[in-house]
Amino acid sequence: MAQATFSVRMDENLKKQFDALCSDFGMTASTAINVFARAVVRERKIPFEITSSEPEVTREKAMKAFMALREEAKKNGLQDMTLSEINEEIRRVRYGEEDDG
Repeated sequence: MAQATFSVRMDENLKKQFDALCSDFGMTASTAINVFARAVVRERKIPFEITSSEPEVTREKAMKAFMALREEAKKNGLQDMTLSEINEEIRRVRYGEEDDG
């Protein structure tokens, strides 16, 4: 079977730790990556769970955040802005433009 080269950039300390651990397992880093690739192809998924460190967003949390934003807008006299006005305000802030009004 023809071979292909696969190059990966990673933190130097991580590479040293990975190489040492692979050596403890009696294999090279290249062999370990091949084992991983074969498992991904065979199982058609990453063979371990990848999760976000962000907390889960629930409808209840979203509504609570929305209500807090609404209250803040009311305090600042912004509760009656139209969607077009909100988008224009966002555009001005993004591009550092002065407020005309």
